[in-house]
Amino acid sequence: MPISGRRRNKVKGVQFTIMVVGASGTGRTTFVNTLCESDVLQHKEPEPAVTAHMENGVRIKPANVELEEDGIRIALTVVDTPGFGDNIDNEHSFQEIVNYLERQYDDILAEQSRIKRNPRFRDNRVHALLYFIPPTGHALREMDIELMRRLSPRVNVIPVIGKADSLTPKELKAFKKRIMEDIDHYEIPIYNFPYDVEEDDEETIADNMELRTLLPFAVVGSEEEIELDGEPVRARIYPWGIVEVDNPHHSDFVRLRGAVLGSHLNDLKSLTEDVLYETYRTEKLSRGADSNIRDSQILPSELATQSVRIKEEQLRREEEKLREVELRVQREINEKRQELMAKETALRNLESRINSQAGNSF
Repeated sequence: MPISGRRRNKVKGVQFTIMVVGASGTGRTTFVNTLCESDVLQHKEPEPAVTAHMENGVRIKPANVELEEDGIRIALTVVDTPGFGDNIDNEHSFQEIVNYLERQYDDILAEQSRIKRNPRFRDNRVHALLYFIPPTGHALREMDIELMRRLSPRVNVIPVIGKADSLTPKELKAFKKRIMEDIDHYEIPIYNFPYDVEEDDEETIADNMELRTLLPFAVVGSEEEIELDGEPVRARIYPWGIVEVDNPHHSDFVRLRGAVLGSHLNDLKSLTEDVLYETYRTEKLSRGADSNIRDSQILPSELATQSVRIKEEQLRREEEKLREVELRVQREINEKRQELMAKETALRNLESRINSQAGNSF
């Protein structure tokens, strides 16, 4: 899909992070491997019967891969969340994911507060979260609603129906409609491909309107290729026929990939930086300024003062670390000097004995 309008990426290389969340069996792993055209994530091994009932909880597992989209090199980080949705009570899983997202914001906030920046610092903020909804054909579950509602203030949430080929076209259309009705009813602020009528060109507006109609994206993944009309095609083979991953009549995969890694990549990064992160940063500074005052009551001047205090505290800590390093280096130098003096003394003693023995031999 060509990149057009204000969303065109003007850089030769870009760092981008996506998180994939969904219960086991929703096609999350296969989708990522299809997206990256490599075995980025490993499929879950069947558990022994004796341990299958045990609840292990969610695990956060980042993986890095290099991609190229429309001539643009992308250093992509995929953050997987195996174990999500496997427990009876998923409260801990919700909090683990929220904590991970906020830790990335905390890291960038601390780095921005440094007097001297770390040139090797890596920004790991998550720019898009693909939430995989199981293809039940009914409606959003309470867990789906609660997760998207909690995560939307911290990340751009894009709902996805995994293993969409398990539904008929009629069932899929009705399921999509019901999901979007639930999202509207519960006022969940998902990433809905926003556009500005005054700023964006007609092509961008039309593209975004089309992408909105596809929400939630119905995707099919496959790590295998078959030959179709003499061409290799990524597909799934069933007794009743073939489902092609890259066929827009069979799956929304191509449109989703083109949007996330192409036309809307910059927009997702900008929203993360300018809206989601800045909102979190303001909340964080507000809580630090006075935990007894609600965020909405904090004046901009007080936020600025608190920001100065944070930087002063950061500078003080950096100076303490520097003094500790200087003291440690000084101790190491003294120890090395003493070792050297001891070795020099031993060497002089050895030379004296050698000279003495040489004199006696004559």
